[in-house]
Amino acid sequence: MEFCEGWDSFAALVDGCWVERRPRRPEVADQLRRETRLMPWLAPLLPLQVPIPWVVRETPLVVRHALVPGQAIVSPDVEHGLAIGNFLRALHDTPATVAARHGLPPSAETRCSRVATISRFRADVVPLIPVPQRGSALAILDAVREFPADAVVHGDLGPEHVLVDGGRVSGVIDFGDVHLGDAANDLAWPLHGAPTDFADAVAAAYGVTDDLRRRALVWHQLGPWHEVTHGFDIGDPAVLQSGLTGLLERLKRTAG
Repeated sequence: MEFCEGWDSFAALVDGCWVERRPRRPEVADQLRRETRLMPWLAPLLPLQVPIPWVVRETPLVVRHALVPGQAIVSPDVEHGLAIGNFLRALHDTPATVAARHGLPPSAETRCSRVATISRFRADVVPLIPVPQRGSALAILDAVREFPADAVVHGDLGPEHVLVDGGRVSGVIDFGDVHLGDAANDLAWPLHGAPTDFADAVAAAYGVTDDLRRRALVWHQLGPWHEVTHGFDIGDPAVLQSGLTGLLERLKRTAG
């Protein structure tokens, strides 16, 4: 039974206890293989359950992992925030050099990918932004280019990837975007897209600095840009427009 509509992978529940994933595009295959090398090393270092996939079949590629129990978080509260703050602290404290030996690409690759993404945003997204807002939009692209790339980050941490079971955070899923990047990337939704009590608890448990909070806001503002380009890629005007609406709304946010 297919149960996930992720941008990169098809996912299906097998026998009620296994999740099987297949790449939607050829280039995603390397991403899935990377998870099978990295996650067995990373999982024991983290305080919450995460997927530990392995290759079931090479051609066509299929990977499998045990189902992480729980449902996507709906009403984040203080206890949830403490759990996520501690989880992110542990994740970002894992040694980047060792992670690289387990398949994570080096920081230089992150920076090259970041430059390519920014170039595409300038070419495809900026022309869609009303002229009065373009200065603020371009400032975001200029800022993110200089952010660090030195921590192991989840890369796509949102409420759909935080699971709750019996009222407690039970796990974090979907490490398809894990990379060496800016720790503030993982703090974007927790600090700037979630309820205040949850955000404050994350910040307290993690030890968030003013600079991390500032960078996290920039990453939060950048999130909808990816939806715009995804709309282009799949030829869906509704997805594109949703991303553009979110982009313009988040441009109004200021650090505080």
